[in-house]
Amino acid sequence: MATATFFIPSVNVIGSGALNDAATAIAQHGFRHALIVTDKVLFDIGVVKQVQELLAKSDVQSSVYHGTHPNPTTRNVREGLEILKTNACDCVISLGGGSPHDCAKGIALLATNGGDIKDYEGVDRSDKPQLPLISINTTAGTASEMTRFCIITDEERHIKMAIVDKNVTPLMSVNDPHLMVGMPKGLTAATGMDALTHAIEAYVSSAANPITDACALKAITMITDSLRTAVKDGKNMQAREDMAYAQFLAGMAFNNASLGYVHAMAHQLGGFYNLPHGVCNAVLLPFVQEYNARVASPRLKDVAAAMHIDVSAMTDAQGAKTCIDAIRQLARDVDIPAGLRDLNVKEEDFNTLATNALKDACALTNPIQGTHADVVGIFKAAF
Repeated sequence: MATATFFIPSVNVIGSGALNDAATAIAQHGFRHALIVTDKVLFDIGVVKQVQELLAKSDVQSSVYHGTHPNPTTRNVREGLEILKTNACDCVISLGGGSPHDCAKGIALLATNGGDIKDYEGVDRSDKPQLPLISINTTAGTASEMTRFCIITDEERHIKMAIVDKNVTPLMSVNDPHLMVGMPKGLTAATGMDALTHAIEAYVSSAANPITDACALKAITMITDSLRTAVKDGKNMQAREDMAYAQFLAGMAFNNASLGYVHAMAHQLGGFYNLPHGVCNAVLLPFVQEYNARVASPRLKDVAAAMHIDVSAMTDAQGAKTCIDAIRQLARDVDIPAGLRDLNVKEEDFNTLATNALKDACALTNPIQGTHADVVGIFKAAF
């Protein structure tokens, strides 16, 4: 087995009351002026004000950038960085789901390294640690609050750039399930399926190791047990907390084993059509695993077992098929669209999408390194 390096924030606060504990910890680090990076919805409903008030009680001032798009852009990063510089902020706080977290990572990285965020596309392109980042999560899916992944849409090229860099790992992650209660059903479903995708892609990844395997399989079980309930009854605190832990475990898995073609392809759909990332992942997941099953069927059989399916009498191929069927059933149960056609994706764009997907850093650890024709074929199957 090759040498493995494990990346994770140095402090991770999970559970009811985590937000209050985080505010105290931020002050204890000696920070005095934070840039809060968030979106307009959280700003308008008062969640940002709640965080600002908690910070103020600990004598920490804050400025706010609330212009983050659902697929954060290069312009979002530039706008947030300008506010940070104007107010001489000494730390960044991301508040929200994957979009504010990724935008904040881009801002914090440029604050210390300079240049343009496009300069850092790829793996470990930065020289210096980013400005300290505290990530307060309000969704249960992306795990961006604790990963070294930063996905930013290049508005000129209409693609999502994958920035995978140890220097964008947050200093602290915060997962308080009370902040997740307000998530609508559609977002709960999409982010939950995103977490499932993280866990499964990490488990079949060519860079998987025993630590990531354990995290991935436990995440799969918890998502299987809790996602349907969280979608149906958003106020069920046990389901919300279980999903918070599950998405974090999935994040630990893919942050270190990386991902595969689902994410490489979903990034292109999101950048090209401005589609929700979790929905794109959920639609593509079973089709990519059908492709991967030619080499990863034993691992997919393990995934089926983690989803509470008795695979003891099955061959590897049967177990893999059962796994893919179970993925599709879970997606149907939480009202995920059946195919890319439902997302208004155009078949004539598949060649371009496939070309860009194969350049995505996430493609490097797919268990099969396919051809351009293979990736086009997966897009067609998912259509």
